[in-house]
Amino acid sequence: MSTTTAGLLFAASLVVALAAVHVPLGDYMYRVYNADKHSRVERAVYRMIGVRPGVEQNWAVYARSVLAFSAVSVLVLFGFQLLQGWLPWHLTEPGTEMTAALAWNTAVSFVTNTNWQNYAGESTQGHLVQMAGLAVQNFVSAAVGMAVAIALVRGFARKRNGDLGNFWVDLVRGTLRILLPIAFVFAIVLIAGGVVQNLHVYDQIAHTLVDGQQTLPGGMVASQETIKTLGTNGGGYFNANSAHPFENPTAWTHWVQIFLILLIAFSLPRAFGRMVGSRKQGVAIAAVMSIIALGSLTLTTVFQSRPGGTVATAIGGSMEGVEQRFGVADSAAFAAATTLTSTGATSSAHDSYSGLGGLMLLFNMQLGEVAPGGVGSGLYGILILAVITVFVAGLMVGRTPEYLGKKITPREIKLAALYFLVSPLIVLIGTATALAMPGQRASMLNTGPHGFSEVLYAFTSATANNGSAFAGLSGNTEWYNTALGLAMLFGRFLPIILVLALAGSLAAQGFTPATTGTLPTHRPQFIGMVIGVAVILVALTFLPALALGPLAEGLHS
Repeated sequence: MSTTTAGLLFAASLVVALAAVHVPLGDYMYRVYNADKHSRVERAVYRMIGVRPGVEQNWAVYARSVLAFSAVSVLVLFGFQLLQGWLPWHLTEPGTEMTAALAWNTAVSFVTNTNWQNYAGESTQGHLVQMAGLAVQNFVSAAVGMAVAIALVRGFARKRNGDLGNFWVDLVRGTLRILLPIAFVFAIVLIAGGVVQNLHVYDQIAHTLVDGQQTLPGGMVASQETIKTLGTNGGGYFNANSAHPFENPTAWTHWVQIFLILLIAFSLPRAFGRMVGSRKQGVAIAAVMSIIALGSLTLTTVFQSRPGGTVATAIGGSMEGVEQRFGVADSAAFAAATTLTSTGATSSAHDSYSGLGGLMLLFNMQLGEVAPGGVGSGLYGILILAVITVFVAGLMVGRTPEYLGKKITPREIKLAALYFLVSPLIVLIGTATALAMPGQRASMLNTGPHGFSEVLYAFTSATANNGSAFAGLSGNTEWYNTALGLAMLFGRFLPIILVLALAGSLAAQGFTPATTGTLPTHRPQFIGMVIGVAVILVALTFLPALALGPLAEGLHS
């Protein structure tokens, strides 16, 4: 079987599997967030944190709850890392202790669902911190994203009611009813596939190709690997991430991890359609996500399979930075999936991708990671794109734009526009500042277009809460730890505040019946318009920067 055929079968099987679970999982999530009853465990959690689950919150209270929970999470994880040398199962060796700047960067990274890692996991983070600190944030940061998405959907679904639900209820339900059960099942699947799950400390003996031995740590890897992918977190237990055989031993575990990355985000549109009372609207949103994702996967694979050069062409693609077990096509699929979502996990070295291959990975993140995007964040990002699209369509025909029975007034379009201006401002200002400082330019391994791409990728990844990197940039400096930490914070929470403000504004409106002049938002015409608006927004904001970096590199090669 040729590598091209194998790659096509790999991608096709993913599409079939995701299509098969789209309806049942989407319907299940709809029932979870609309259930009237609370389980005994959930009621115990509410009593412990002092929450009245029957009391709903307006957008401002909901936003304050999100920010308060996240602020406490950052402080707890920050302290946990600095104190780990006094805790059981630590791996800290002299000279590998966490500095305050690195601990802060890591705490912000995991709380914001970014999982940017400026450290080597197997020598820096102990087993207890990995399990009780990082893995816990992998669950709850994903649950926060889902809660915000559901709050926005309630804004569309409700009439003359400014309440969006209760954040604490949404957080607990998303964690206990959705993330934990799926993660538990697939952790067993990964253990069966050979992923490590133990508490060994530097007593795993690996035999090298030259008949030597290497001592490696173990860890509770399978359980963290599952939620790392399911919650679109990223962040590997080991520095090599999903290229490490303890994290990703075989081609079929590679498939499982990509499936988990896309699972919830591709099923949420079904829950959205059920909540707004129109399954067709959910299908339209899923179609936008699918078309963008398939286009990105195709282009990334093509650029990596034919990167130029006699040797690369002869072997069927560039193998530099690619794990031999997975090959070019499967590695490109993993890279496309992790940058189309907010996962950031890697099974190949993104820094080694061709100029145009790296361009696609950057483009995926700059698109807003909406195809299907992060768990929750992808859905609210694509819905705001839909709001902007109906506004543009309204301008064309001279009508007040409407979406799902809600008028898009100046207030709504201002909030939507601000949402899409936040990320480009952070990315471009951060990149320009880093390149203007001689001390920070010294962190660049490369110069020219590729060196520029490394810095642009770092700020794009941090702001988009992705977490992957072009490894040629040495980011573990006090300045980069601080600057990228701020990019993660602002890139996560400013959009969330704007989303919740928009949800509150929509929920306070009545319902406007559709007329003959209302733009149908479930037909192919609208699907194409949303895709066009998404691509144009990226082109207008990022094309000059892309032309200086990966595009120039790709055209030169």
